[in-house]
Amino acid sequence: MSKMQSLNITLPADLARWIEKKVASGEYATESDVVADSLRDAVAEDAAIDQWVTDEVLPTLDRLDAGLEKTFTVDEVRERLNARMQTLTAKHS
Repeated sequence: MSKMQSLNITLPADLARWIEKKVASGEYATESDVVADSLRDAVAEDAAIDQWVTDEVLPTLDRLDAGLEKTFTVDEVRERLNARMQTLTAKHS
């Protein structure tokens, strides 16, 4: 187990009640367990977002800058989606 450190934090009342309910339900043994688990989830989500930016967003921006990707206006996207929906609806009618 990693080294533990004690922190004194202040939370909005609704979050404090949520933590208390998690403990009262038996889902967690202590308030600290709820907070630690939630923070682990947040850390994992941040890492996943960072990986997505590195793997997909930045390469896409590079392709856009190089003129290798086509962009669409909001109206073009809406038209394409509407056309696609009409095609799918017609197939299933």
